[in-house]
Amino acid sequence: MRQDRYSRQILFPPIGNDGQEILRNKHVLIIGVGALGTQSAEMLTRAGIGTLTIVDRDYIEWSNLQRQYLFTEADAENRMPKAVAAKRILSEINSEVNIHAHVMDVTPNELTYLADGVDVILDATDNFDIRMMINDISHKKGIPWVYGSCVGSYGVSYTILPGKTPCLQCLLGTIPIGSQTCDTAGIIQPAAAQVVIHQTTETLKLLLGDNDVLQRKLLAFDLWKNEIMQMDIQSYKKADCPTCGESPTYPYLSYEEQTKVAVLCGRSSVQIRPPEMQQRNLAQVAESLKQTGGKVELNAFLLSFTFEERRMVLFKDGRAFIHGTNNQDYAKSLYHRYFS
Repeated sequence: MRQDRYSRQILFPPIGNDGQEILRNKHVLIIGVGALGTQSAEMLTRAGIGTLTIVDRDYIEWSNLQRQYLFTEADAENRMPKAVAAKRILSEINSEVNIHAHVMDVTPNELTYLADGVDVILDATDNFDIRMMINDISHKKGIPWVYGSCVGSYGVSYTILPGKTPCLQCLLGTIPIGSQTCDTAGIIQPAAAQVVIHQTTETLKLLLGDNDVLQRKLLAFDLWKNEIMQMDIQSYKKADCPTCGESPTYPYLSYEEQTKVAVLCGRSSVQIRPPEMQQRNLAQVAESLKQTGGKVELNAFLLSFTFEERRMVLFKDGRAFIHGTNNQDYAKSLYHRYFS
């Protein structure tokens, strides 16, 4: 290891020579290689962590280039998988970091082995299906994780310590952590960068074992409105929480709690069914989707949405048909992008 590479970081007292050596032996797992994942991966790679595992199921599109670091126009032109393109650039930035890249849709099976030997999990996903799986595997294996999300000019970050802090399951239904997506409400790059700054700083603290200076509150901000909020949520920890309570069952690692996907025979269509049937407000979803510029049609029973020649239908019970494809991973990504 070249000491001069990290000389300015080593001069920072909370790290120093000993801390740099600690970082060199740590392993971080980043789920999602988009606006949050690319920036976090670059920061941690430049910081000299020992091993970085990055996972993403998607490929690069032109709309990604506005806010997702590490990618080029050539990557969008060739529809390169995000994880593959990111690894190529990260390896050029710091060849000393051992980088594992996986192009896959994360399920509990994959997450179980991906988390082996990991010191911190960093959330850079775009849907709560995977976040709840991360929440469960984090507590089952005792691995801290850092939640992060952003849309528009708004962002949220929260550090979760198994056995000590409320988990994401504790907060759902209590804390307004947002339901819009970048595809319906847009996003400015500084919002993503601000979330990344908090996530990666918290990750470095965790890797170095400097837990006394962790951000113990849920941090939310709106850059455009110049608003910032720190919310003390320790009282929201629930003794009967199925993930972090006294008798955990880790429900999101079971098949019953997963989004179900099935190809409709002979129709070049995929049906997506949420873990639990629900009553969706189709009019509300329609208003959100109109912001994309796609074609939205609505009746008393279903919503039809066409965007870039891809037609999708959402039913009141949360089911959706993704037409024009038999690719289940692609259909699932569209569902989470527009309807989740």
